[in-house]
Amino acid sequence: MFNLDQLERAQATVHAAMPPTPAHAWPLLAARLGTGVVVKHENHTPIGAFKVRGGLVYVDRLKREQPQTAGIISATRGNHGQSLAFAAARNKLPLTIYVPHGNSTEKNRAMRAFGANLVEYGADFQESREEAERHAKREGLHIVPSFHRDLVLGVSTYALELFRAAGDLDVLYVPIGQGSGICGCILARDLLGLKTEIVGVQSTEAPSYALSFAAGKVVSTNSSNTRADGMATRVPDSEAFEIIRKGASRIVQVSDDEIAAAIRAYWTDTHNLAEGAGAAALAAAFQEKARLGGKRVGLILSGGNIDFELFRKWVMADPVVQKVMMA
Repeated sequence: MFNLDQLERAQATVHAAMPPTPAHAWPLLAARLGTGVVVKHENHTPIGAFKVRGGLVYVDRLKREQPQTAGIISATRGNHGQSLAFAAARNKLPLTIYVPHGNSTEKNRAMRAFGANLVEYGADFQESREEAERHAKREGLHIVPSFHRDLVLGVSTYALELFRAAGDLDVLYVPIGQGSGICGCILARDLLGLKTEIVGVQSTEAPSYALSFAAGKVVSTNSSNTRADGMATRVPDSEAFEIIRKGASRIVQVSDDEIAAAIRAYWTDTHNLAEGAGAAALAAAFQEKARLGGKRVGLILSGGNIDFELFRKWVMADPVVQKVMMA
C-alpha cells in the first residue's frame, strides 16, 4: 500500500499539525494484567482520537492533486467526521458530514464546532454512508470513504511512533471499526521488520470482521448495537479485510460489560478517559490475561470521546463504582 519513505513523509504532514502522542507504561495496569504493558494514547490528539491523522494526510493530498475540489462529504459515527472537519478547516475546504439519528450528541457538537455541515440520516452508520454517497453524486462533491489508502497511511503514523518508541512489543491489541487503525499497525510493523503479534478487537454486538476472519471471506451483519460506537460496523471493507486476514493473529470479541470494566480501569489506574472503542484493547487483554504472562503488551487507546450521559448510564452503572467515583 505504501513504503517506509512515504510513511515518514506522512508523519511529517501529521506532525506539522500536532505533536506525537505519548506511549506510557502504567504500573497499575501492569499489575492487573500481570505483565508489562504500554498504552499508546491516541486520546491525546487535537480531536481526542487517532483518526485525525488520516484526515490530515487525505486532505493534504487532495488539495495538492485536486485543488479545484469544491467540497468534501462523508459519513461517520464521530471520530472520522471530526478528523475530516479538523483537516478541512485547516485547508479551508467545505465539508458535509452524515451521521445516523441518535448519534453521539457531543461528537455532533464537536464536528459542528470544527466547521462541518452536519446532516442526520438513517438508523445506523451504513444507512448514513449510503445517503452520503447519493448526496455526493447529486451535488458533485468529493466523497471521502471510511477506508482509503491515504487514511491508512495517516493513521499508520501512530504505529510508527509506537514501534519506534517500543519496538520490543510481543503483542499489540487494536480495536477494529472500519479497519484503518489495525491495518496501519500491520503495515507499519511489516515495514519495520518487526515480529509483534497484532490482535484485532471487536464488540460481540458488532462482530462483522471477526466473523469474516473466521470464515475467510467478507461477512456482513444485520445489526451493530454496541455502545462502543467506534466499532459499530455492519459491513467490512474488503480491502481492509484482506490486510487483516493476512497480518493479524486473531480477532477477540469483547462484550459491552467488559468494555465498561476496561473504561473504569483506565480511569482508576491512569486517570485517562477512554471511549468504548478506546477501551476495547484493554478489555481484550483482560480476557486473554492467562496467555500474556511474560509478554510485553501494547494497547491502543484509540480515543476518549465518550458522551457524559453514556458514561454515566453505562460505565458508572455499578453502584459500587458510582460510590467510589463520586466520593
